[in-house]
Amino acid sequence: MSGALASREQCPAIPYTPAEYAAEARRIVDEGGVMIHIHARTPDGRPSHEVQDFRAITEAIRAEVGDAAIVNYSTGTLGVPVEKRIEYLRALKPEVGALNMGSMNYAKYSSRRKDFVFAAVFENSFETIRAFLAAMREEGIRPEHECFDSGHVASLDPLLDMGALEPPLQVSFVMGVTGGIRPTARNVAHMAEQVPGVPHQWGVIGISRAQWTLLAAALSLGGNIRVGLEDNFYLPDGEMARSNGDLVARAARMAADAGRRLATVAEARTMLGL
Repeated sequence: MSGALASREQCPAIPYTPAEYAAEARRIVDEGGVMIHIHARTPDGRPSHEVQDFRAITEAIRAEVGDAAIVNYSTGTLGVPVEKRIEYLRALKPEVGALNMGSMNYAKYSSRRKDFVFAAVFENSFETIRAFLAAMREEGIRPEHECFDSGHVASLDPLLDMGALEPPLQVSFVMGVTGGIRPTARNVAHMAEQVPGVPHQWGVIGISRAQWTLLAAALSLGGNIRVGLEDNFYLPDGEMARSNGDLVARAARMAADAGRRLATVAEARTMLGL
């Protein structure tokens, strides 16, 4: 919906306040979206990992759309202790918690500058993953496994074997981040083939304008799709989206054109084991 890095200078539609999050939630639900992924912000737009900001945003969304959307909290960030991120999960108990499945170089590169805009090591060790999984299991939160490369998908194997995970799994392929897997249709198929052979749902999270090609591949292969201003500001024709709803509407049209039917929120909860 908002991400943690983008600002209104880049895209005026990025929500900052709880009321703006709620208005975006309404647009998403009205266009057929069934899950809302939340990075919290303070009302002036700064990223936040405080319980009160997640609470205010979630309560505003629930007041606007009720149970018509699954609430999914981000847990991924740089430099914020694991314990602080677990704190808002325990306090607010979202239905789903996003869980990054491996450490990696995480960067943005500018070919014009011939240099990185930013570059960092994104730490997601097995120790960190298991800490989140233990807290999510205790609180009844289902993990969404965000995989930036095929090795991250393979990290599901030992966690299943030791009993830290219970199917059905929700596995999301994040494609297009510098340091992760390249955003190609062939790689969508490759990632889908790596998911362990247990009941699961898989989907694609495409970063930047490559998103639309990746979504088309996922729809053809039977996967789920995510869109939103966190991932991409632009519609396929290059026009900047005016809201998350614009992106959801275009994705829903693509799904219909591919012969796919949108799941209701009740169906989605059943498929994800919620």
